Amino acid sequence: MVIRENYLNKLINAKDTEFIKVITGIRRCGKSTLLLMFKEYLVKEKVKEKNIIYINFESALFDDITDYKKLYNYIKEKLNKGRNYILLDEIQNVDKWEKAINSLKIDFDVDIYITGSNAYLLSSELATLLSGRYIEIKVYPLSFKEYLKFNDYAQTDLEDKFYEYLKYGGLPALTFIKNKNDLVLNYLNDIYNTIVKKDVIERNGIKDIVLLENILKFISSNIGSAISSSKISNYLNSNKIALKTNHQTIDNYIKMLENAFIIYKSNRSDIKSKNVLKTLGKYYLTDLGIRNIILGFRNINEGHLLENIVYFELLRRGYKVSTGKIGEYEIDFIAENIEKVKYYQVTLSIKEEKTLKREIRSLENINDNYEKVILTMDKTINHDYNGIKVINLIDFLLEE
Repeated sequence: MVIRENYLNKLINAKDTEFIKVITGIRRCGKSTLLLMFKEYLVKEKVKEKNIIYINFESALFDDITDYKKLYNYIKEKLNKGRNYILLDEIQNVDKWEKAINSLKIDFDVDIYITGSNAYLLSSELATLLSGRYIEIKVYPLSFKEYLKFNDYAQTDLEDKFYEYLKYGGLPALTFIKNKNDLVLNYLNDIYNTIVKKDVIERNGIKDIVLLENILKFISSNIGSAISSSKISNYLNSNKIALKTNHQTIDNYIKMLENAFIIYKSNRSDIKSKNVLKTLGKYYLTDLGIRNIILGFRNINEGHLLENIVYFELLRRGYKVSTGKIGEYEIDFIAENIEKVKYYQVTLSIKEEKTLKREIRSLENINDNYEKVILTMDKTINHDYNGIKVINLIDFLLEE
């Protein structure tokens, strides 16, 4: 296993704190492997193996543990003297599991780690029951830097490797089969179908599967574009793809896709007023390999896919990310954390004077002293236009 230090260190830093550690992310992004890495870490730190209780609920070995009472009793019988570490993988398969977790935390000396592939893990019910007693660790598919590491690539011919990354995406298992196109297609199809079937259709009892798939196709075709339910509805109706569609139904289906971590929404914020705007957010696909399965492996060099890469890179770096609006201009990303704010424009190239002026104009309209950056695929020495940095996108992705 290739160690993903960023995530493993988060678990290590949270070890033995009072919080329940909740690891979330799309299926097959590496949550289960991360949990096993953490288990190995515990053993190396001289934790007795009998004091580590690991359950993978996707294994048939644990099919009988279907509700919280059975889960509580099973773990209770496995506990040993001293502190016990409980590692529960894909726990959403257990009915009312949060009641068992809450009781275990109260009744015994335990440190609890759980994973799940659906945002319902952190539903209002769970948040109420475990209020203030859990921390969420979000896991994403491989970054470009991780992709190079997993493939044992030297840092040469980086642009070719970057476009390979755009094509296949960052699901870790693909690094073992990426040169076998049939296996890649089968794997990505299987993951896509599993996510849509288990985490969206079955979870929510969806009847109109065709509508759901067409909504996802529309979003996949419009990465980085402002989208509303009415825009999707108008498109589907005018192209006779669907009969009259209800805006509320479309909104509900989009939320279900978000809950399965297959898409993420970037809200729009007014930079001057600091208000979050309720309409026309942007959506990004968690993994571009899945996007390419949905639409076909075409147009993978399009500039808006670069936005998708940058959006998730900023999330990985711990930023809260939104889309900015200032007057008539739009800023691709506002990245905020406790310490700072950064503004990013993402474009394929600024070699044309018109494009360069457009990108600079948007950033120049922001009247503050926070860092402003244009990211581009141009192979150029970093420039500075009146305080606005221009950085090669691949260099940005490989930053320490």
